[in-house]
Amino acid sequence: MSNDLSFDVVIVGGGHGGAQAAIALRSAGFSGSVAIVGRENELPYERPPLSKEYLAQEKTFDRIAIRPAEYWQEKRVEMLLGRTVLSVEPDAHVVACHDGSRIGYGKLIWATGGDPRALPVPGADLAGVHSVRDREDVDAIMAELPNVAQVVVIGGGYIGLEAAAVLTKLGKQVTLLEALPRVLARVAGEALSDFYEADHRTHGVDLRVNQQVAVIEGENAVCGVRLGDGAVLPAQMVIVGIGIIPCVEPLVTAGAQGGNGVLVDGQCRTSLADVFAIGDCAAHANRFARDAVIRLESVQNANDMATVVAKTICGEEVTYAATPWFWSNQYDLKLQTVGISGGYDRTVLRGDPETRKFSVVYLDDQGKVIAIDCINNARDYSHGRRLVELGIVADPAELANSERQLKEWIPVPAQTT
Repeated sequence: MSNDLSFDVVIVGGGHGGAQAAIALRSAGFSGSVAIVGRENELPYERPPLSKEYLAQEKTFDRIAIRPAEYWQEKRVEMLLGRTVLSVEPDAHVVACHDGSRIGYGKLIWATGGDPRALPVPGADLAGVHSVRDREDVDAIMAELPNVAQVVVIGGGYIGLEAAAVLTKLGKQVTLLEALPRVLARVAGEALSDFYEADHRTHGVDLRVNQQVAVIEGENAVCGVRLGDGAVLPAQMVIVGIGIIPCVEPLVTAGAQGGNGVLVDGQCRTSLADVFAIGDCAAHANRFARDAVIRLESVQNANDMATVVAKTICGEEVTYAATPWFWSNQYDLKLQTVGISGGYDRTVLRGDPETRKFSVVYLDDQGKVIAIDCINNARDYSHGRRLVELGIVADPAELANSERQLKEWIPVPAQTT
């Protein structure tokens, strides 16, 4: 069967990773043909604002575009939008799309991210039940909001907390449900969880932990959420933010190693010849993590992996070794995180949470700084980044003294003569 189109590099996925891969290829001097195959009909746009400024209607959609339309034309990046890749034929170097089209590639970059994890209860498919993953999701939420007074947000991760903050600011009565004993349990220590729980409650959110959802109630549309104990919360809208499932089935079916994501090496190569994977769907070894292989769901990770792949394709010898960092905006709180806190042995609190400016430092069992969460504290974040990168061992009692700047622990480079 002949191919409808063929390109030197085909990028599957039009999010941050896919866009950055095309940008980085051209920046590195790649002159071959490049195409982005995107499931949406939109040109690449920023995803973090979806649960923040875009949902709050503080930014219009054109302001979150990664690049203007003219950029892609000038850089000769073909946009094949509204197409879902269903299968990969690694021997033939072809991807097949849902519309029957077949696209040949020299190199394939898989940047599909993930789909929102569905809530496994009856009623989860009712009208008024939403996720927050793309523009269509958020546009649907905004269209319904004028007729909504009560919202139940399911999931106490960053997406759920950010959505709760925005909807509260928009005047909605918000209940947030978390199945675990605290919010942010998978990504932060108790001090940060306690702070955010208290802050959301202060802003009027009915935040409940250790809560199981049994049923989303309603006939044609949601009217309530029944909990495991039988209590029913009235709601005209439900937002589900309980994680994502990486979109890698076509690659795994084609023989790529993986499961929870597709496994990649230091250059983001999969086990399939000429096939790379980047971003949320790429499982990789990371020196900042205790687990042997992890996936990182962040813009930073997607962009840095994309740049590594572009340089590799252009013949440069590079290895992915970027420092992980993340951020979240809720109310007047700007959280900046560097490192991966999973597996920490103890935490150190710097500053007073009552001032709404403080940091939480995470140490391993050797006293090494492995991560830091900074609330409205850009200076700690800047200096803490170096402590994480260098694996500095510090005395917890001294770290707790917020009068001391973290830069005091950063070694001064030796002078050369």
